[in-house]
Amino acid sequence: MRIQRWMSMFAGAVLVLIAAPAIASDRDNTLAWGPCDGIDHPRLQCATVRVPLDYSRPHGRTIEIAVSRLPATDPALRHGVLLTTGGGPGGPGVPRPAEFDGVLDPGVLARYDLIGFDIRFIERSTPISCGQAEEEAGAYWVRTAGVRPFAADVAEAKSYAAGCARTAGWALPHATTANAARDMDRIRIALGERTISYWGSSYAGFVGATYSTLFPARIDRLLLDSPVNGDTVWRDFELNRTPEFERNFDTFADLVAAGDATYRFGATRTEVKDNLLALLATGSVVGEEEWTRDELGYYLVLAVMVDALRPAIALDLASIRDGAPPPVPFPVRPAAPPGVPPDNHTAVNMAVRCGDNAWPRNPADYRADLDVYTAKYPSFGSSNANITPCAFWPTARDNRVPLAGNRAHGALILAALGDASVPPRNSRAVQAAIRGSRMVMVDSQYHVPFPYAGSTCVNDAATAYLVTGRLPAADRAC
Repeated sequence: MRIQRWMSMFAGAVLVLIAAPAIASDRDNTLAWGPCDGIDHPRLQCATVRVPLDYSRPHGRTIEIAVSRLPATDPALRHGVLLTTGGGPGGPGVPRPAEFDGVLDPGVLARYDLIGFDIRFIERSTPISCGQAEEEAGAYWVRTAGVRPFAADVAEAKSYAAGCARTAGWALPHATTANAARDMDRIRIALGERTISYWGSSYAGFVGATYSTLFPARIDRLLLDSPVNGDTVWRDFELNRTPEFERNFDTFADLVAAGDATYRFGATRTEVKDNLLALLATGSVVGEEEWTRDELGYYLVLAVMVDALRPAIALDLASIRDGAPPPVPFPVRPAAPPGVPPDNHTAVNMAVRCGDNAWPRNPADYRADLDVYTAKYPSFGSSNANITPCAFWPTARDNRVPLAGNRAHGALILAALGDASVPPRNSRAVQAAIRGSRMVMVDSQYHVPFPYAGSTCVNDAATAYLVTGRLPAADRAC
């Protein structure tokens, strides 16, 4: 169950900033709460909020944003609402309140209505498709250079972008993190709240930091766990985390080598890495199921991201190599509610990554990056530096909201010292931008440590802040 909950958290120029109406009493939605289709929880309620597709045309076309609510358990202690959404980008947020019921401290559950929402275009929020028959492994389009000629990767990236333009061209210019933050303020208005508290992990932390920049007076308590530094998204972000991917892969290989009697991938780091990469190159067949390079590669990415999962991943990879089913199977492709396009999560992941900022348009730039990164980082450079559909995206604008403009009060920021998915320099940059913030750093290689990393230090700090609203007197190391 813990694995499933962790997986659900992921499934990351000067602008004219267009804000939604700021008067909480001016509701432009009437929320009709009802059951949440596909989610079995007796107290969870769902509704939809209509928001502008294009905030520069607030009275034009609208889309639906799906919202869930788990009411506070003690109305006498209720402090307000605590919004949250999924990571990714492309992870759903509507199920999250139900997932955290019984996991969060009772003092938090007593004080907040937990509000989840699917960001625009994911699952229940006017979902889009790029016309593909299924999700990519991990719901993220990535190709490893060298498996086939670079020209073939270029052609496939161009084809994917063209498919997105055909099936979702109306949505792509508006699939941005800034618009997801603006949608949050429409949710606030619909809820009738003057301010909101927010808890976001990974990409969702980027959403929260963006909201606090656009609407600093509307933030109450702000908890950001391993937030992406929005000033670097997304090409630079991807390249800049490659050294940490390589380092954590080495750590995983050391664990596998130490357990060679069990895993049989080799007794040294080099042997293990060579054998794991060879397994990726050839794939494997288990019964009638073929395990592809991308699927096995996703297992390695999970091992890089979360140290606690590594023994299970090593067992799974050894079993797959030997033609047996994995004993602790991980969901390689996310499931979606009925009626959602089969490639929805990947489509949103790419739409936001390509839509937040302009990517290099010349394939030669990616070829040059590959020469550098493959030489320095032989395991992951060939993937992280390779071309993506963003090179051919129909829109190419800088839609970021610079962190330098943030005027919100302090946040509590959590991070892990060995996080490769969102290296801690991201969290430090967000802390520096949101003045008065405090950092709680845990010494682990665990992405988004709250509440599942098992760190009492992290969990106690986050709980105390949410319950009391008081930040620690100083940064803390766990």
